[in-house]
Amino acid sequence: RQTQAVCIPAIHLHMTAATMQVSQKDFEKAQEQLKLLKKDPGNETKLKLYALFKQATEGPCNSPKPGMLDFVKKAKWDAWNSLGNLSQDNARQKYTELVSSLVSAESAVQKEDASPEEGRHDGYETIIVTTKNNITKIMFNRPDRKNAINHKMYREIIKALEEAGKDDSTIAVITGNGDYYSSGNDLNNFTNIQPGEMKKMASDGAVLLKEFVGCFIDFPKPLIAVVNGPAIGICVTVLGLCDIVYASDRATFHSPFSQLGQSPEGCSSYLFPKIMGLAKASEMLLFSKKLTAEEACAWGLVTEVFPDRTFQKEVWGRLEAYASLPKNSLAVSKQLLRSMEKEKLHEVNSKECEVLKERWLSDECINAIVSFFQKKSKL
Repeated sequence: RQTQAVCIPAIHLHMTAATMQVSQKDFEKAQEQLKLLKKDPGNETKLKLYALFKQATEGPCNSPKPGMLDFVKKAKWDAWNSLGNLSQDNARQKYTELVSSLVSAESAVQKEDASPEEGRHDGYETIIVTTKNNITKIMFNRPDRKNAINHKMYREIIKALEEAGKDDSTIAVITGNGDYYSSGNDLNNFTNIQPGEMKKMASDGAVLLKEFVGCFIDFPKPLIAVVNGPAIGICVTVLGLCDIVYASDRATFHSPFSQLGQSPEGCSSYLFPKIMGLAKASEMLLFSKKLTAEEACAWGLVTEVFPDRTFQKEVWGRLEAYASLPKNSLAVSKQLLRSMEKEKLHEVNSKECEVLKERWLSDECINAIVSFFQKKSKL
């Protein structure tokens, strides 16, 4: 289910002071530019825009605090209230600067799209998929959201994995665009859900997650994760289903399920104890221990760590050598390595998704997510 966009009211503030005419004109121009943006800037940015608009036009937050379960109104109220006594002039300035940065970023992307990368696959918005030198690369592409996975991105990754499994490439690689590998599940997936829709949200989410993890379990070719930066949540747990994991020395690995009132997924409840031992897996999955790249390598989750300054050059040189190996031999060998456990992994995936569906409906989980947004709005 797509999270609905946070609406930004198109109200024009009329001022008569001559000294404010230029900034007011810029403010109104920014409102018009915002309407022309083609790409959704994401809920976090829209909340900032909403808050700055309200502060610029009405001053400090003056509306009553919404109920805890009204996630959207609550998030908007928190964002506005967090601006405190910021002056209307400064709010107008910040709003204009933020819109300008969004316009510039979109222009840069459009310029890049005008000369598309060789072998680029069409039909994707949240990821970039390319095939070159016998390698299909699936790159998470929401850098402004730290590559957090929303519902659309889940579906696009599923589609990309299914296509990569059937194309002529020898290996497939998953990586991230920007500073993060991925910050995991986009918690905005849980916003704008009315109390009467919670059960359907949980059920639909469990179905989507099961299909997503199932694609990793069934992937027929060597699947390699190139972890370019911090990795959180679902993008950490499915690393156990990859054949090789290469990491930059600036990468970290974090699975904060208990903090969010949730439970492990991605077959990690089964694979992590096998990979790193029960005690270390418990420290990571139960108590949210964040691993450095070196620790993750020592614990068996990561294959090898590279200095960040040479990471891309070293890793991709090695991957191109792998991709020159006989394709069918690699695929058959991969399937032999996985065949004995495939049925067990699907069983674990089903069980994990059932438990998660129950967790999503629990008061503990709802309160934890509300608390997360409250803390975030104060940053």
